[in-house]
Amino acid sequence: MKLAVFEIEEWEREAFERLAQGQDIRFLSEPLTAENADLYSDADIISTFIYSELGHDTLSRFRNLRFIATRSTGYDHIDTAYCAGHGIRVANVPAYGDNTVAEHVFALILAISHNLIEAVERTRRGDFSLQGLRGFDLKGKTIGVIGTGSIGRHVIEMAKGFHMETVAFDMYPKEELARTMGFRYVPLEEVLKKSDIITLHIPSTPETHNFLSESEFSMMKKGVVIINTARGDLVDVQALLRAITTGKVAAAGLDVLSEEPIIREEAELLRSIAQKKPLDILLADHILLRLRNVIITPHSAFDTKEAVQRILDTTLENIAAFTRGEPKNLVV
Repeated sequence: MKLAVFEIEEWEREAFERLAQGQDIRFLSEPLTAENADLYSDADIISTFIYSELGHDTLSRFRNLRFIATRSTGYDHIDTAYCAGHGIRVANVPAYGDNTVAEHVFALILAISHNLIEAVERTRRGDFSLQGLRGFDLKGKTIGVIGTGSIGRHVIEMAKGFHMETVAFDMYPKEELARTMGFRYVPLEEVLKKSDIITLHIPSTPETHNFLSESEFSMMKKGVVIINTARGDLVDVQALLRAITTGKVAAAGLDVLSEEPIIREEAELLRSIAQKKPLDILLADHILLRLRNVIITPHSAFDTKEAVQRILDTTLENIAAFTRGEPKNLVV
């Protein structure tokens, strides 16, 4: 079998080479796109991370593709309908950074609640003034957790350590879990109205696109803090920007943006202009990047040495299982 691995780091190569055992394997540090797919179109198996473009235009260039091993939990970057229609199996990494991402959530919250970014930058300039640095305690605050999967549950557990009250919303509430962990499921409207901090832990689907938009922000209490470490398109960035401007949202901590790939790469920006994609959303993202009460990290919530090793281990096992005829962790 021919294996092509994209978005690969040097330290990962040796593990993939051991897996291939002398078979044809090719590595590329860049993402897979429609532009470079022809160079690898004879691959039987491909492995990518989340910045690769696995839409119809890209996948249709592969002649022999049988299996995609995405090194991520999310698979919204893959045209699963195309895969299902062409006999291409897809496997993901169901869990690798549940506690990791939850810890990043609280890193963002604490950076906001203690004005850490401004405090550090000011002190480095030799300015020890406390003016404007007064923060707020987490103890006694209400955190609204939207989505109580594994990451959401870790967030709830950590919130208990800060003596916060937790309210949660989930399309499929698990009442026994709520009783065991000591939180309450409430309707979404109540989460929005009661919470001092709202954190998102739901997947990106057509139904969750712009999950937080004008109507949702209008229900929130003044001065709410928004945290998003899930997917950028869960939040209407233009509505978020307006809410920040009016003071409805006091601060935001974001590890994801709606047009993140375009912001990362100049080539993507030029392509977006050529394809006449709406640039108002991209402009809103750029404004958010420059606001002092918005902390944005580069989709790095997952990125600890322990989590990335778990990603690699599971991906290698997914590929090995497929070649044995015993595929696992399939999403298609």
